[in-house]
Amino acid sequence: MSRKRIVLLFTFLGMLLFIFNGKTVQAGTVNDYIISNKIQPAQIQNREGTFSVWTPYENGVGKPEGVVIHETADDHVSATAENEATYFNNNWNYIEAYVHAFVDNNEIINIHSTDYGVWGAGPTANAKYIQVELCHTHDYDSFARSIANDAYYTASKLIQYNLPDKPTVTILSHDQISKTYGETDHTDPVGYFNNWGYSMDQLYDMIGYYYNNLKDSGNVYGNNANSDLPTTNSANVINVNNTNGSYVPLVAFNNGVATKINNRALANKTAWYTDQTQDYNGVTYHRVATNEWVAANYII
Repeated sequence: MSRKRIVLLFTFLGMLLFIFNGKTVQAGTVNDYIISNKIQPAQIQNREGTFSVWTPYENGVGKPEGVVIHETADDHVSATAENEATYFNNNWNYIEAYVHAFVDNNEIINIHSTDYGVWGAGPTANAKYIQVELCHTHDYDSFARSIANDAYYTASKLIQYNLPDKPTVTILSHDQISKTYGETDHTDPVGYFNNWGYSMDQLYDMIGYYYNNLKDSGNVYGNNANSDLPTTNSANVINVNNTNGSYVPLVAFNNGVATKINNRALANKTAWYTDQTQDYNGVTYHRVATNEWVAANYII
C-alpha cells in the first residue's frame, strides 16, 4: 500500500461514523459512551397498572428466576415508555399481553408488581421471569440513555431478588426465550440492537457493570462517582439507604401487623416511587410495591 493510501486510510478511520438503517452511530461502543459520560439512570417509578391477573411464579410469589429483555418493535416517535404503558393498561385484555415495565431514554415505569408473573413471552417464561420492554429511540444519545435505564432496571431487579448476574441464565432476550421454549417466535431485541451496532453481549456487560457497582457501593458508577443518587423532581419519589447494612429491609402489612419480608429488599442509594403511607408503632411506612413498605428512617 502506498504512503498516500495509508494517510487517506488513517484520515478516514479518524473520522469514522457507522451508519445503521439511516441512523448515525458514533465510533466506539455505546457502553463506553454511557460510562465515560456517567449517564445517570432514571429512577424506577412503581405504578400500579390495570393488569388484574395475579399469578405467582412457578417457585412462588416473589420468586422470579431472572429478567427477560424485550423491545417494543414500535418505531413511532410517540411510542415512549409513558405512552406504551398507557396502551398496555388500556388494552391488555384485548391483546392478551402485559409486561412489568417500560423503559425509554427518560423514564423507567414499572406497572405491575415483579412479585407476580405477566404475559409477555409464552407460558413457560411467564412463570419464571420479570419482563421489561425497551422503547425505540431515534438518536445516538437517546439510545445510550435508554440502554443505561434498561441495564439499571435489570441490575436493580437482580439485586432486589438476590439473583446472580448470569447472562443467558438470569438475563435473557426474548429471542433466547423463543429458541429455548419454542412457545413464541419473537427475536427481539436482536434486530433493533443490530440497527445501532449493539448486541445482547454488550447489554450483558452493561448490566454486569451496574450490578457489581450497586452491590459494592450502592452507586452505578462506584465509589468515585460524582453523584450517589438519581436526580428527581417528583415529590412521590423517595431515595433510600441503610447505613447499617447492605440492603434496605421491607415489611408487609397483614391484618394491620407489619411483618419483615425476608426474601426481598431494596438496594442502597436507590430511588423508588411511592403512592401510599401508613403509620405503625410510631413509624411511618411508604409503599413501594404491592404490600411492600419501607420505613421512613431509611429515607434520605
